[in-house]
Amino acid sequence: MASRAARQQQVPRPRLLQAVLDAFQQPDIRQKLLITIALLVVFRFVAHVPIPGVDRSLLEQAFEDNALLGLFDLFSGGALRNLSVAALGVYPFITAQIILNLLVPIVPSLQALSREGESGRNRIQLYTHYLAVPMAVVQGYAQLIILEQSGAISGVGFTGPEALPTISAVISMVAGTMFLVWLGEIITENGIGNGISLIIFGGIVAGLPTLFPSVVSQNVGWFSIGAMIVIGVGVLAMIVFVQEAQRRIPVQYARSVFRSGRMYRQSGQSHIPLRVNSAGMIPLIFAFSIVIFPPIAANFLQNQMPDNELVVNISDAIIDWFGPTGSVVSPVFIITVFLLVMIFTFFYTLVVFQQQNMAENLQKNGGFVPGIRPGRPTAEYIMRVLVRITWGGAIFLGFIAIVPYLMPYVITGFQNVNSLTLSGTGLLIMVGVVLDTMRQLEAQLMMRNYEGFIR
Repeated sequence: MASRAARQQQVPRPRLLQAVLDAFQQPDIRQKLLITIALLVVFRFVAHVPIPGVDRSLLEQAFEDNALLGLFDLFSGGALRNLSVAALGVYPFITAQIILNLLVPIVPSLQALSREGESGRNRIQLYTHYLAVPMAVVQGYAQLIILEQSGAISGVGFTGPEALPTISAVISMVAGTMFLVWLGEIITENGIGNGISLIIFGGIVAGLPTLFPSVVSQNVGWFSIGAMIVIGVGVLAMIVFVQEAQRRIPVQYARSVFRSGRMYRQSGQSHIPLRVNSAGMIPLIFAFSIVIFPPIAANFLQNQMPDNELVVNISDAIIDWFGPTGSVVSPVFIITVFLLVMIFTFFYTLVVFQQQNMAENLQKNGGFVPGIRPGRPTAEYIMRVLVRITWGGAIFLGFIAIVPYLMPYVITGFQNVNSLTLSGTGLLIMVGVVLDTMRQLEAQLMMRNYEGFIR
């Protein structure tokens, strides 16, 4: 018995495996993990409940011919490919959150709510739910129009015999979105990790089994497949590196302590972690939301005015430039996406930074950056540092956004960007969700005096 125990000590289990075993040995953590897994299974069931009257063959053909639908399917968690009641995913809720975040520093009432602590944040969250419903209505109808123009469905409209099926489809999609939001919030409160992010993560992972067969079916050769795998591993390593990269600004805190009838001055040291990519995937959502509007508008005008030669010619040019199909996309589309992602990275990062009031909070708590005067000089210094490191995050996000569209230019014979179900955006989401969930599980284990697995 003693020799067996000695051998077990000499050959310890891997840290990650041991941490998982420790997590399942704790009843409360095990319950959180089981709740998370069970609700993700419920999400996958809902993602396969289709809207009535859908022709699956036409739907699959539309996804093969239109890369934009593949992008929408990514954010819906794979539900749009089945045109299920959860076809919108949690994307309308994410859009509502982005809008509220941008309105907080602009609208005085929202700015006042954000400073009221937990009650104010709960109120803003309630407004986000209210805004998500009309956003889901608009986005649901827009996706039905896009699918109709792609030939996947027919009979979309609010007049005549088309009205009732369209209204029922939109209501079903809105109900599915709010149901997923509810599931995500239950996961956040009673499970492990951020529920909304885990739902998107679950949809991306569910599409992995179809990735390799779709690439092999193009007959690009094993060398090209190997090159794609190498590029994917390199992109994954870069995402992990940049997601964890941060610039730490040293901070000192001075405080007075009364001891033995005398006042003593004590100081402590800390730091402000500024992430290279503090915007996450938000700039990619902004950029793709804008870049897909020109081809949709051009297609609509072309259908409305087919006899106007000028409108038809301009619409054809816009669709050629900004409407990616299954073949090689236009360089105009690639450059536009790259520039928009960079612009929105700076925009969103600076907006969030203004809301945090770091310099003001430091001054209130008696903290200061060594060599920098408190107040406005500290804010200007942090802003300069943030702008410098955000250049790296902006270029990184721009590259991640265009990786799938560069693949046909890099790999000979690769002519279908839709085969990249797990695009750079999907990898970014997956890495971010995994790291966040691991940190939360690590914190749960450390609270119970277990050794974690994140070094």
